Amino acid sequence: MSITRFAVPLLAAAALLPAVPAVAAADGLSWQLCSAVAKGWDSGDTRTECAQVPVPLDYADPGGRKIDIAVSRIRATGERTGAVLLNPGGPGQSGLDMPRAIADSHAGGIGVHHDLVGFDPRGVGYSADLPCAVDVQEPDPGVPDKEKAREAAERAAEANRKCVDAHPAFVRNLTTPTIARDLDRTRVALGEDKIGYYGVSWGTALGAQYRTLFDGHVDKMLLDSVMPPDLNVTSMDDGQATAGENTFHDFASWIARYDAVYRFGTTEPVVAKALLDLRAELTAHPRGDVDGAAVNGMLANPRREWAGLAKQLAEIRDGGTASLDRVEKTGGLGWDGEPHAFNHFQQTALLCNESPSPRDFETVWQHRVDRMKRLPVAGGYGLYEQLCIGWPLAARPWSFENGTSPLQLVGHAYEPVTPIGWALAMRQRVGGALMTIEDDVHGSLSSLPCADAAVTFFDTGKTTSATCAGAPIPAP
Repeated sequence: MSITRFAVPLLAAAALLPAVPAVAAADGLSWQLCSAVAKGWDSGDTRTECAQVPVPLDYADPGGRKIDIAVSRIRATGERTGAVLLNPGGPGQSGLDMPRAIADSHAGGIGVHHDLVGFDPRGVGYSADLPCAVDVQEPDPGVPDKEKAREAAERAAEANRKCVDAHPAFVRNLTTPTIARDLDRTRVALGEDKIGYYGVSWGTALGAQYRTLFDGHVDKMLLDSVMPPDLNVTSMDDGQATAGENTFHDFASWIARYDAVYRFGTTEPVVAKALLDLRAELTAHPRGDVDGAAVNGMLANPRREWAGLAKQLAEIRDGGTASLDRVEKTGGLGWDGEPHAFNHFQQTALLCNESPSPRDFETVWQHRVDRMKRLPVAGGYGLYEQLCIGWPLAARPWSFENGTSPLQLVGHAYEPVTPIGWALAMRQRVGGALMTIEDDVHGSLSSLPCADAAVTFFDTGKTTSATCAGAPIPAP
Protein backbone atom coordinates (compact mmCIF):
# COMPACT_ATOMS: atom_id res chain seq x y z
CA MET A 1 0.00 0.00 0.00
CA SER A 2 2.96 2.30 -0.39
CA ILE A 3 2.95 5.39 -2.58
CA THR A 4 5.20 8.42 -2.65
CA ARG A 5 3.98 11.16 -0.32
CA PHE A 6 4.69 14.84 -0.16
CA ALA A 7 3.91 16.73 3.03
CA VAL A 8 1.31 19.44 2.70
CA PRO A 9 1.00 22.58 4.83
CA LEU A 10 -0.81 22.36 8.13
CA LEU A 11 -4.54 23.12 7.85
CA ALA A 12 -4.39 22.78 4.06
CA ALA A 13 -4.35 19.86 1.70
CA ALA A 14 -2.58 21.54 -1.17
CA ALA A 15 -1.37 18.24 -2.63
CA LEU A 16 -4.88 17.71 -3.97
CA LEU A 17 -4.71 20.23 -6.75
CA PRO A 18 -7.60 21.13 -9.08
CA ALA A 19 -5.60 20.00 -12.10
CA VAL A 20 -8.66 18.73 -13.99
CA PRO A 21 -12.29 19.81 -13.83
CA ALA A 22 -14.04 18.32 -10.83
CA VAL A 23 -17.22 16.34 -11.26
CA ALA A 24 -19.87 16.97 -8.62
CA ALA A 25 -21.37 13.63 -7.59
CA ALA A 26 -24.82 12.96 -6.21
CA ASP A 27 -23.26 12.71 -2.76
CA GLY A 28 -22.06 16.32 -3.05
CA LEU A 29 -18.35 15.55 -3.25
CA SER A 30 -16.19 16.51 -6.22
CA TRP A 31 -14.54 13.25 -7.23
CA GLN A 32 -11.51 13.21 -9.52
CA LEU A 33 -9.05 10.50 -10.44
CA CYS A 34 -6.37 10.44 -7.75
CA SER A 35 -3.75 10.05 -10.47
CA ALA A 36 -4.83 13.41 -11.89
CA VAL A 37 -4.88 15.42 -8.68
CA ALA A 38 -2.86 13.70 -5.94
CA LYS A 39 0.82 14.48 -6.13
CA GLY A 40 2.89 11.31 -6.32
CA TRP A 41 -0.03 8.98 -7.09
CA ASP A 42 0.45 6.01 -9.43
CA SER A 43 -0.24 7.42 -12.89
CA GLY A 44 -1.51 4.04 -14.08
CA ASP A 45 -4.32 3.86 -11.51
CA THR A 46 -7.57 4.48 -13.38
CA ARG A 47 -9.90 3.16 -10.64
CA THR A 48 -9.27 5.26 -7.55
CA GLU A 49 -11.00 8.62 -7.20
CA CYS A 50 -10.17 11.30 -4.65
CA ALA A 51 -12.10 14.10 -2.96
CA GLN A 52 -11.94 16.26 0.16
CA VAL A 53 -14.27 16.48 3.13
CA PRO A 54 -14.12 19.70 5.22
CA VAL A 55 -14.26 19.12 8.98
CA PRO A 56 -13.91 21.38 12.03
CA LEU A 57 -10.44 21.67 13.49
CA ASP A 58 -12.13 21.50 16.91
CA TYR A 59 -15.58 19.95 17.24
CA ALA A 60 -16.16 22.05 20.34
CA ASP A 61 -16.11 25.01 17.91
CA PRO A 62 -17.89 23.61 14.84
CA GLY A 63 -18.15 27.02 13.21
CA GLY A 64 -14.45 27.77 13.59
CA ARG A 65 -11.43 26.80 11.54
CA LYS A 66 -11.72 23.93 9.09
CA ILE A 67 -9.32 21.37 7.70
CA ASP A 68 -9.80 19.03 4.75
CA ILE A 69 -9.82 15.25 5.08
CA ALA A 70 -8.64 13.49 1.92
CA VAL A 71 -10.80 10.52 0.92
CA SER A 72 -10.53 7.99 -1.89
CA ARG A 73 -12.85 5.40 -3.37
CA ILE A 74 -13.16 2.58 -5.84
CA ARG A 75 -16.76 2.25 -6.98
CA ALA A 76 -18.70 -0.97 -6.51
CA THR A 77 -18.31 -3.22 -9.53
CA GLY A 78 -21.80 -4.73 -9.27
CA GLU A 79 -25.16 -3.73 -7.84
CA ARG A 80 -24.25 -1.21 -5.16
CA THR A 81 -25.72 -1.58 -1.66
CA GLY A 82 -23.50 0.82 0.30
CA ALA A 83 -19.98 1.89 1.20
CA VAL A 84 -17.27 0.35 3.39
CA LEU A 85 -14.75 2.76 4.89
CA LEU A 86 -11.23 1.38 5.41
CA ASN A 87 -8.36 2.15 7.76
CA PRO A 88 -5.00 0.28 7.81
CA GLY A 89 -3.87 1.30 11.30
CA GLY A 90 -0.81 3.05 12.60
CA PRO A 91 -1.77 5.42 14.05
CA GLY A 92 -0.08 7.78 11.65
CA GLN A 93 -0.67 5.59 8.60
CA SER A 94 -2.24 6.79 5.35
CA GLY A 95 -5.33 4.93 4.18
CA LEU A 96 -5.89 6.50 0.77
CA ASP A 97 -4.49 3.51 -1.13
CA MET A 98 -6.32 0.92 0.98
CA PRO A 99 -9.29 0.62 -1.42
CA ARG A 100 -6.93 -0.58 -4.12
CA ALA A 101 -5.17 -2.96 -1.71
CA ILE A 102 -8.46 -4.51 -0.60
CA ALA A 103 -9.85 -4.65 -4.15
CA ASP A 104 -6.78 -6.63 -5.26
CA SER A 105 -6.83 -9.01 -2.27
CA HIS A 106 -8.76 -12.12 -1.27
CA ALA A 107 -11.26 -9.70 0.32
CA GLY A 108 -11.86 -7.96 -3.02
CA GLY A 109 -15.39 -9.35 -3.19
CA ILE A 110 -16.42 -6.71 -0.64
CA GLY A 111 -16.12 -4.27 -3.53
CA VAL A 112 -18.74 -5.98 -5.68
CA HIS A 113 -21.68 -4.47 -3.79
CA HIS A 114 -19.87 -1.72 -1.85
CA ASP A 115 -17.83 1.31 -2.70
CA LEU A 116 -14.43 0.90 -1.04
CA VAL A 117 -13.55 4.19 0.67
CA GLY A 118 -10.16 5.08 2.14
CA PHE A 119 -8.99 8.21 3.89
CA ASP A 120 -5.99 9.92 5.42
CA PRO A 121 -6.69 10.64 9.10
CA ARG A 122 -6.07 14.23 10.12
CA GLY A 123 -2.36 14.94 10.48
CA VAL A 124 -1.34 12.34 7.88
CA GLY A 125 -0.53 12.48 4.18
CA TYR A 126 -2.95 14.66 2.25
CA SER A 127 -5.05 15.51 5.34
CA ALA A 128 -3.14 18.45 6.82
CA ASP A 129 0.08 16.48 7.30
CA LEU A 130 1.93 17.81 10.35
CA PRO A 131 5.47 19.01 9.49
CA CYS A 132 7.02 17.85 12.76
CA ALA A 133 10.08 15.63 13.04
CA VAL A 134 12.84 14.70 15.46
CA ASP A 135 16.45 15.11 14.35
CA VAL A 136 18.15 11.73 14.56
CA GLN A 137 21.74 11.99 15.79
CA GLU A 138 24.22 9.17 16.10
CA PRO A 139 25.17 8.82 19.79
CA ASP A 140 28.76 8.67 20.94
CA PRO A 141 29.64 4.94 20.97
CA GLY A 142 31.28 5.34 24.37
CA VAL A 143 28.15 6.64 26.07
CA PRO A 144 26.34 4.09 28.31
CA ASP A 145 23.02 2.77 27.00
CA LYS A 146 20.97 4.59 29.61
CA GLU A 147 22.52 7.96 28.76
CA LYS A 148 22.05 7.34 25.03
CA ALA A 149 18.39 6.65 25.71
CA ARG A 150 18.08 9.73 27.91
CA GLU A 151 19.61 11.99 25.25
CA ALA A 152 17.32 10.58 22.57
CA ALA A 153 14.26 10.99 24.80
CA GLU A 154 15.16 14.58 25.64
CA ARG A 155 15.65 15.47 21.96
CA ALA A 156 12.32 13.91 21.07
CA ALA A 157 10.53 15.61 23.96
CA GLU A 158 11.91 19.02 22.98
CA ALA A 159 10.84 18.53 19.35
CA ASN A 160 7.39 17.42 20.49
CA ARG A 161 7.00 20.46 22.74
CA LYS A 162 7.94 22.77 19.87
CA CYS A 163 5.33 21.18 17.63
CA VAL A 164 2.65 21.36 20.32
CA ASP A 165 3.51 25.01 20.97
CA ALA A 166 3.37 25.79 17.24
CA HIS A 167 0.06 23.99 16.62
CA PRO A 168 -1.68 23.71 20.01
CA ALA A 169 -5.28 23.40 18.83
CA PHE A 170 -4.42 20.93 16.10
CA VAL A 171 -2.34 18.64 18.34
CA ARG A 172 -4.85 18.81 21.20
CA ASN A 173 -7.48 17.50 18.78
CA LEU A 174 -5.42 14.54 17.60
CA THR A 175 -7.52 11.96 19.43
CA THR A 176 -9.42 8.84 18.44
CA PRO A 177 -12.86 10.39 19.19
CA THR A 178 -12.01 13.39 17.01
CA ILE A 179 -11.01 11.17 14.09
CA ALA A 180 -14.18 9.12 14.65
CA ARG A 181 -16.13 12.34 14.23
CA ASP A 182 -14.17 13.06 11.04
CA LEU A 183 -15.27 9.60 9.91
CA ASP A 184 -18.89 10.50 10.55
CA ARG A 185 -18.53 13.77 8.61
CA THR A 186 -17.24 11.59 5.77
CA ARG A 187 -20.34 9.40 6.07
CA VAL A 188 -22.55 12.45 5.78
CA ALA A 189 -20.56 13.78 2.82
CA LEU A 190 -20.96 10.40 1.09
CA GLY A 191 -24.73 10.71 1.50
CA GLU A 192 -24.98 7.49 3.51
CA ASP A 193 -27.24 6.91 6.50
CA LYS A 194 -25.13 3.91 7.48
CA ILE A 195 -21.60 2.84 6.56
CA GLY A 196 -19.63 -0.35 6.73
CA TYR A 197 -16.17 -0.20 8.26
CA TYR A 198 -13.07 -2.42 7.94
CA GLY A 199 -10.22 -1.46 10.29
CA VAL A 200 -6.85 -3.05 10.96
CA SER A 201 -4.56 -2.56 13.98
CA TRP A 202 -5.09 0.96 15.42
CA GLY A 203 -7.95 1.14 12.93
CA THR A 204 -9.77 -1.32 15.21
CA ALA A 205 -9.68 1.23 18.04
CA LEU A 206 -11.01 3.86 15.64
CA GLY A 207 -13.80 1.46 14.70
CA ALA A 208 -14.65 0.71 18.32
CA GLN A 209 -14.75 4.43 19.02
CA TYR A 210 -16.96 5.16 16.01
CA ARG A 211 -19.35 2.38 17.02
CA THR A 212 -19.43 3.77 20.57
CA LEU A 213 -20.35 7.26 19.35
CA PHE A 214 -22.38 6.46 16.23
CA ASP A 215 -23.69 2.91 16.55
CA GLY A 216 -26.91 3.86 14.74
CA HIS A 217 -24.90 4.80 11.66
CA VAL A 218 -22.95 1.52 11.49
CA ASP A 219 -24.13 -0.98 8.90
CA LYS A 220 -21.50 -3.65 9.59
CA MET A 221 -18.02 -3.45 11.14
CA LEU A 222 -15.00 -5.77 10.83
CA LEU A 223 -11.90 -5.30 13.00
CA ASP A 224 -8.72 -7.28 12.19
CA SER A 225 -5.68 -7.52 14.54
CA VAL A 226 -7.50 -5.94 17.42
CA MET A 227 -6.20 -3.34 19.85
CA PRO A 228 -6.95 -3.60 23.59
CA PRO A 229 -10.06 -1.80 24.84
CA ASP A 230 -8.00 0.39 27.18
CA LEU A 231 -4.96 2.22 25.82
CA ASN A 232 -1.84 2.30 27.95
CA VAL A 233 1.49 2.26 26.13
CA THR A 234 3.18 0.65 29.15
CA SER A 235 0.82 -2.29 28.91
CA MET A 236 1.22 -2.34 25.14
CA ASP A 237 4.99 -2.72 25.45
CA ASP A 238 4.52 -5.44 28.07
CA GLY A 239 2.03 -7.32 25.93
CA GLN A 240 4.06 -7.16 22.75
CA ALA A 241 7.28 -8.17 24.51
CA THR A 242 5.58 -11.11 26.20
CA ALA A 243 4.21 -12.28 22.86
CA GLY A 244 7.67 -11.86 21.34
CA GLU A 245 9.20 -14.00 24.09
CA ASN A 246 6.61 -16.67 23.38
CA THR A 247 7.62 -16.51 19.71
CA PHE A 248 11.24 -17.20 20.71
CA HIS A 249 10.23 -20.36 22.59
CA ASP A 250 8.02 -21.46 19.68
CA PHE A 251 10.99 -20.92 17.36
CA ALA A 252 13.19 -23.02 19.64
CA SER A 253 10.57 -25.79 19.62
CA TRP A 254 10.45 -25.69 15.81
CA ILE A 255 14.26 -25.92 15.57
CA ALA A 256 14.20 -28.89 17.94
CA ARG A 257 11.89 -30.77 15.56
CA TYR A 258 14.55 -30.46 12.87
CA ASP A 259 17.62 -31.37 14.91
CA ALA A 260 18.96 -33.45 12.02
CA VAL A 261 19.18 -30.20 10.03
CA TYR A 262 20.23 -27.60 12.60
CA ARG A 263 21.85 -29.62 15.42
CA PHE A 264 20.90 -27.30 18.27
CA GLY A 265 19.16 -30.00 20.32
CA THR A 266 16.04 -32.12 20.35
CA THR A 267 13.97 -30.27 22.98
CA GLU A 268 12.85 -26.67 23.35
CA PRO A 269 14.76 -25.98 26.61
CA VAL A 270 18.01 -27.32 25.14
CA VAL A 271 17.64 -25.30 21.95
CA ALA A 272 16.64 -22.13 23.81
CA LYS A 273 19.71 -22.41 26.06
CA ALA A 274 21.98 -23.02 23.06
CA LEU A 275 20.66 -19.91 21.30
CA LEU A 276 21.04 -17.74 24.40
CA ASP A 277 24.55 -19.12 24.95
CA LEU A 278 25.38 -18.21 21.36
CA ARG A 279 24.10 -14.70 21.98
CA ALA A 280 26.23 -14.41 25.12
CA GLU A 281 29.32 -15.64 23.28
CA LEU A 282 28.90 -13.11 20.47
CA THR A 283 28.18 -10.34 22.98
CA ALA A 284 31.53 -11.02 24.67
CA HIS A 285 33.42 -11.73 21.44
CA PRO A 286 31.82 -10.19 18.33
CA ARG A 287 32.72 -11.75 15.03
CA GLY A 288 32.84 -9.12 12.32
CA ASP A 289 29.43 -7.47 12.12
CA VAL A 290 27.81 -10.28 14.06
CA ASP A 291 27.44 -9.57 17.75
CA GLY A 292 25.00 -10.51 20.48
CA ALA A 293 22.49 -7.87 19.40
CA ALA A 294 22.47 -9.25 15.85
CA VAL A 295 21.81 -12.75 17.19
CA ASN A 296 19.05 -11.46 19.45
CA GLY A 297 17.45 -9.81 16.44
CA MET A 298 17.08 -13.26 14.86
CA LEU A 299 15.35 -15.01 17.76
CA ALA A 300 11.76 -13.67 17.79
CA ASN A 301 10.87 -13.13 14.15
CA PRO A 302 7.85 -14.11 12.03
CA ARG A 303 7.36 -17.78 11.29
CA ARG A 304 7.83 -17.31 7.58
CA GLU A 305 11.48 -16.40 8.33
CA TRP A 306 12.29 -19.28 10.68
CA ALA A 307 13.93 -21.61 8.17
CA GLY A 308 16.34 -18.97 6.88
CA LEU A 309 17.12 -17.63 10.34
CA ALA A 310 17.76 -21.10 11.80
CA LYS A 311 20.18 -21.82 8.94
CA GLN A 312 22.06 -18.58 9.61
CA LEU A 313 22.20 -19.22 13.35
CA ALA A 314 23.69 -22.65 12.68
CA GLU A 315 26.27 -21.08 10.35
CA ILE A 316 27.21 -18.54 13.03
CA ARG A 317 27.49 -21.28 15.67
CA ASP A 318 29.82 -23.21 13.38
CA GLY A 319 32.20 -20.30 13.02
CA GLY A 320 30.72 -18.33 10.16
CA THR A 321 29.61 -14.73 10.27
CA ALA A 322 26.45 -15.00 8.13
CA SER A 323 25.55 -12.21 5.76
CA LEU A 324 23.77 -9.58 7.79
CA ASP A 325 22.11 -8.18 4.70
CA ARG A 326 20.15 -11.46 4.73
CA VAL A 327 19.15 -11.00 8.36
CA GLU A 328 15.94 -9.11 8.94
CA LYS A 329 16.97 -7.50 12.21
CA THR A 330 14.17 -6.41 14.48
CA GLY A 331 14.70 -3.24 16.44
CA GLY A 332 11.21 -3.52 17.85
CA LEU A 333 7.74 -4.78 17.15
CA GLY A 334 6.02 -2.12 15.10
CA TRP A 335 2.30 -2.15 14.37
CA ASP A 336 2.38 -2.03 10.58
CA GLY A 337 5.96 -2.24 9.45
CA GLU A 338 5.27 0.07 6.51
CA PRO A 339 7.63 3.07 6.28
CA HIS A 340 5.73 4.92 3.55
CA ALA A 341 2.88 7.40 3.93
CA PHE A 342 3.44 7.57 7.67
CA ASN A 343 3.58 10.47 10.13
CA HIS A 344 5.53 9.59 13.27
CA PHE A 345 4.48 12.71 15.18
CA GLN A 346 0.80 12.05 14.53
CA GLN A 347 1.28 8.56 15.98
CA THR A 348 3.02 9.98 19.04
CA ALA A 349 0.31 12.58 19.56
CA LEU A 350 -2.56 10.10 19.31
CA LEU A 351 -0.92 7.63 21.68
CA CYS A 352 0.27 10.15 24.23
CA ASN A 353 -2.89 12.25 24.17
CA GLU A 354 -4.80 9.13 25.22
CA SER A 355 -2.42 6.96 27.28
CA PRO A 356 -2.23 7.55 31.07
CA SER A 357 1.36 6.31 31.09
CA PRO A 358 4.50 7.75 32.75
CA ARG A 359 6.00 10.91 31.26
CA ASP A 360 9.37 10.83 33.05
CA PHE A 361 12.48 9.13 31.72
CA GLU A 362 13.53 7.35 34.94
CA THR A 363 10.25 5.49 35.32
CA VAL A 364 10.14 4.47 31.66
CA TRP A 365 13.75 3.31 31.76
CA GLN A 366 13.15 1.25 34.90
CA HIS A 367 10.15 -0.39 33.23
CA ARG A 368 12.45 -1.35 30.34
CA VAL A 369 15.08 -2.77 32.70
CA ASP A 370 12.46 -4.80 34.56
CA ARG A 371 10.95 -6.03 31.29
CA MET A 372 14.34 -7.20 30.02
CA LYS A 373 14.89 -9.17 33.23
CA ARG A 374 11.52 -10.93 32.82
CA LEU A 375 11.83 -11.39 29.07
CA PRO A 376 15.51 -11.80 28.12
CA VAL A 377 14.97 -11.98 24.35
CA ALA A 378 12.07 -9.61 23.61
CA GLY A 379 12.09 -7.40 26.72
CA GLY A 380 14.03 -4.65 24.94
CA TYR A 381 11.62 -4.43 22.02
CA GLY A 382 9.24 -1.91 23.59
CA LEU A 383 8.73 1.14 21.39
CA TYR A 384 5.73 3.01 22.62
CA GLU A 385 6.15 3.95 26.28
CA GLN A 386 9.27 5.95 25.45
CA LEU A 387 7.34 8.08 22.94
CA CYS A 388 5.44 9.81 25.74
CA ILE A 389 8.45 10.96 27.79
CA GLY A 390 7.99 14.68 28.31
CA TRP A 391 4.65 14.81 26.48
CA PRO A 392 3.13 18.13 27.60
CA LEU A 393 -0.61 17.39 27.34
CA ALA A 394 -2.77 15.49 29.81
CA ALA A 395 -4.14 12.10 28.76
CA ARG A 396 -7.79 11.59 27.84
CA PRO A 397 -8.26 7.79 27.92
CA TRP A 398 -10.37 5.75 25.53
CA SER A 399 -13.92 4.86 26.54
CA PHE A 400 -15.52 2.14 24.40
CA GLU A 401 -19.01 0.69 24.82
CA ASN A 402 -21.00 -2.18 23.38
CA GLY A 403 -23.46 -1.62 20.55
CA THR A 404 -26.12 -3.40 18.53
CA SER A 405 -24.66 -3.14 15.00
CA PRO A 406 -23.11 -6.33 13.49
CA LEU A 407 -19.49 -6.70 14.60
CA GLN A 408 -16.86 -9.19 13.41
CA LEU A 409 -13.52 -9.34 15.23
CA VAL A 410 -10.48 -11.14 13.80
CA GLY A 411 -7.57 -12.21 16.01
CA HIS A 412 -4.30 -13.99 15.25
CA ALA A 413 -3.28 -16.84 17.53
CA TYR A 414 0.48 -16.20 17.58
CA GLU A 415 0.78 -12.55 16.62
CA PRO A 416 3.20 -10.38 18.65
CA VAL A 417 2.03 -6.99 17.32
CA THR A 418 -1.57 -7.13 18.55
CA PRO A 419 -1.60 -10.25 20.78
CA ILE A 420 -4.71 -12.42 20.71
CA GLY A 421 -5.49 -11.50 24.32
CA TRP A 422 -6.26 -7.98 23.19
CA ALA A 423 -8.96 -9.27 20.85
CA LEU A 424 -10.48 -11.32 23.66
CA ALA A 425 -10.52 -8.27 25.94
CA MET A 426 -12.05 -6.09 23.24
CA ARG A 427 -14.77 -8.68 22.58
CA GLN A 428 -15.64 -8.70 26.27
CA ARG A 429 -15.95 -4.89 26.21
CA VAL A 430 -17.75 -4.22 22.92
CA GLY A 431 -19.23 -7.59 21.93
CA GLY A 432 -19.10 -9.19 18.49
CA ALA A 433 -17.94 -12.57 17.21
CA LEU A 434 -14.24 -13.48 17.14
CA MET A 435 -12.71 -15.32 14.22
CA THR A 436 -9.24 -16.72 15.00
CA ILE A 437 -6.53 -17.08 12.37
CA GLU A 438 -3.80 -19.62 13.13
CA ASP A 439 -0.88 -17.39 12.18
CA ASP A 440 1.40 -14.64 13.49
CA VAL A 441 0.86 -12.18 10.63
CA HIS A 442 -0.49 -8.74 11.46
CA GLY A 443 -3.74 -7.93 9.66
CA SER A 444 -3.46 -10.93 7.35
CA LEU A 445 -7.17 -11.67 6.80
CA SER A 446 -7.35 -10.01 3.39
CA SER A 447 -4.37 -12.08 2.17
CA LEU A 448 -5.96 -15.46 3.01
CA PRO A 449 -8.70 -17.53 1.36
CA CYS A 450 -10.81 -17.25 4.52
CA ALA A 451 -11.29 -13.58 3.64
CA ASP A 452 -14.42 -14.99 1.99
CA ALA A 453 -15.90 -14.71 5.49
CA ALA A 454 -15.41 -10.95 5.34
CA VAL A 455 -17.17 -10.76 1.98
CA THR A 456 -20.07 -12.81 3.35
CA PHE A 457 -20.21 -10.62 6.46
CA PHE A 458 -20.48 -7.33 4.57
CA ASP A 459 -23.01 -8.79 2.14
CA THR A 460 -25.24 -10.54 4.68
CA GLY A 461 -24.26 -9.50 8.22
CA LYS A 462 -23.44 -13.12 9.10
CA THR A 463 -20.60 -13.32 11.65
CA THR A 464 -18.40 -16.31 12.41
CA SER A 465 -16.43 -17.71 15.34
CA ALA A 466 -14.54 -20.14 13.14
CA THR A 467 -10.80 -20.82 13.11
CA CYS A 468 -8.93 -20.09 9.90
CA ALA A 469 -5.65 -21.65 8.80
CA GLY A 470 -2.83 -19.19 8.18
CA ALA A 471 0.02 -19.60 5.73
CA PRO A 472 2.15 -22.66 6.62
CA ILE A 473 5.61 -22.32 8.18
CA PRO A 474 8.18 -22.99 5.44
CA ALA A 475 10.11 -26.23 5.92
CA PRO A 476 13.91 -26.21 6.26
